[in-house]
Amino acid sequence: MSLLLTDWMVAMEELKFMIPCLMGLEKIVADELKRLNMREVRASNGHVTCVGGMADIPRLNLWLRCGARVLLVLAEFDARTFEELFQGVKAIDWEDWIAQDGEFPVKGYSISSQLHSVPACQSIVKKAVSQHLSEQYGMEWLPETGCRTQIQFSILKDHVTVALDTSGEGLYKRGYRAVGVEAPLRETLAAALVILSRYKGLDPFRDPFCGSGTIAIEAALIAKNRAPGLNRSFAAQKWDVIPADYWMDAVEEAMDKEFHGSYDIWGGDIDPHAVEIARANAVKAEVEDVVRFDVANAMDFRAEGQYGRLVTNPPYGERLLEKQEAGALYRQFGQVVRRMPPDWRVSILSSHTEFEDCLGLKAVKKRKLYNGMLKCDLFMYGKV
Repeated sequence: MSLLLTDWMVAMEELKFMIPCLMGLEKIVADELKRLNMREVRASNGHVTCVGGMADIPRLNLWLRCGARVLLVLAEFDARTFEELFQGVKAIDWEDWIAQDGEFPVKGYSISSQLHSVPACQSIVKKAVSQHLSEQYGMEWLPETGCRTQIQFSILKDHVTVALDTSGEGLYKRGYRAVGVEAPLRETLAAALVILSRYKGLDPFRDPFCGSGTIAIEAALIAKNRAPGLNRSFAAQKWDVIPADYWMDAVEEAMDKEFHGSYDIWGGDIDPHAVEIARANAVKAEVEDVVRFDVANAMDFRAEGQYGRLVTNPPYGERLLEKQEAGALYRQFGQVVRRMPPDWRVSILSSHTEFEDCLGLKAVKKRKLYNGMLKCDLFMYGKV
């Protein structure tokens, strides 16, 4: 085996990954990465980084519940001029990742940096990659008719990070939401709400404002230890550099780790159409055997049993109802929460600035989260 090939193989086991995530979910994503045995896990605002090997690209994409996508970091450097940006990008060994006919679109952002024009930076990055590949392949023109490899750059305070997007569509797209109702909760945030409730599949789990069923379905996936990415594909599956065996092994591992037990998971909503969608989504997620959905008024909800979890995302006011209507709904639901057994854990996500006053109960614990760009709080009651 040649020295160059040996060096390349060693390098492929020391890959740096960046996992963007919603603000407030960094620690949860970091814990996920540690459970997947990733190395050098570090959490920062809005993302988590780690180190792993080529075989971890399929594993990360299949298993991450709360990360937005898996970015493979190729280089980091400082750049305050277009020339510095060009040379930094051109120095990357792009031929290791992009074939002669490969398509390589570029996207990115710049924050608090001298190179503040994103379109100009996109053009420079594209030109640098094109020139490098043209020189390596001895081609004056690159057709870009082959496999798509999305290049992503970020410039933060003049520090440039250049990466490849291995996921394609965001990881919140699990493959089960074909249709939805208004103001859906992203699957990555729904999974985080379940994790923060410390639900392990042992106690009853309830969502009385279930909408299209996202929270209850994510609870079912967690209870079954089912990898959330099993029902979708990823951009890097088409990359020649990643052996197909890696993807097959990762899928086989995920299927072997799935639990097959009996779980008490229920979602209810006053909208029959939403409940119909929730049931269809459960079938697509292959959890219809462990989660139930019914048309039900949340104000009629009563907890059964001494222990359990209630995790829900009621209308906020900004999204579906006027603020006054949302406040009235919270006041009614406060009566439901008061009559729940003391050992139930209750978690309610809301952006309403007067939520606790409307509910009539001060939260035992609050956690700041974001539903998309909407700043929210997770209000937790009971034993938290």
